[in-house]
Amino acid sequence: MPEGHTIHRLAARHAELFAGDRVHAASPQGRFAGGAARLTGTVLEGTEAYGKHLLHHYAGELTLHVHLGLYGKFADGPGEPPPPVGQVRLRLSNDGASSRRGGRRAEVGLDLADIGVPPAGEDHRHWLDLTGPTACELLTPPEVAALRDRLGSDPLRADTDPDRAYARIRRSPTPLAALLLDQSVVAGTGLIFVTEALFRAGLPPTLPGRDLTPAGWAELWADLVALMTLAVERGRIDTVRDEHLPQAMGRAPRVDRHGGEVYVYRRPGAACHVCGAAISRGELAGRNLYWCPTCQAG
Repeated sequence: MPEGHTIHRLAARHAELFAGDRVHAASPQGRFAGGAARLTGTVLEGTEAYGKHLLHHYAGELTLHVHLGLYGKFADGPGEPPPPVGQVRLRLSNDGASSRRGGRRAEVGLDLADIGVPPAGEDHRHWLDLTGPTACELLTPPEVAALRDRLGSDPLRADTDPDRAYARIRRSPTPLAALLLDQSVVAGTGLIFVTEALFRAGLPPTLPGRDLTPAGWAELWADLVALMTLAVERGRIDTVRDEHLPQAMGRAPRVDRHGGEVYVYRRPGAACHVCGAAISRGELAGRNLYWCPTCQAG
């Protein structure tokens, strides 16, 4: 499942392509035909990412909510839309006629150029396809507010409150890794960010939340913000400090479909880049966990 940095990149990309435009919407698959009919002819006023949830805000207080889940993905391109490929739940397109370029916005707190989002180009006609999402629905303003209320603190949002997350953590006997994966506590974090941030903090994933000190939380939160912001900029998750990079250590680069250099994620049995101990793997609430038994002894 895409982690929060991917959703923030998508929000920025979609704002670059469509914000300020009157869109045409269709559902080639048919499952979102009613919603597509309501979106057609409306103007996309802006986009928003909150955790793993993507929101498109349209004129008339109409909001499209997308959660990609395990299998969802977006594709986009310039010009006229091609024939649909696969089960396209939603297709958006524009005619490029709007003079809206000064009004686009993405509520992600990040500059499009800084995160490497390709410019839309001079031809403003674009299309966007969504396939395989867990959620693709239209929400009313009260429903949008309810969604935000049930989500935890998002390290990538400037308006977030980390103290709200810590209030939950410091009262809980639940293992820290499980709390950080709980989207009602921290929104946008997945297994990679959680296992890597805990390693970098020297904290065992099974540490009860109530044993995490305020100073420990402040350090952990700041690192999550830094790691996730870097992932938005690069389009991949890199968590290894400079002194542990392949060129610094004289080791081979990591080869994994997720890309990026990491310390423990999906490295069971491999040597820790810091101490040399074998990386451990365990299970917590049906999820694989990875940690160094030496560096994260607690």
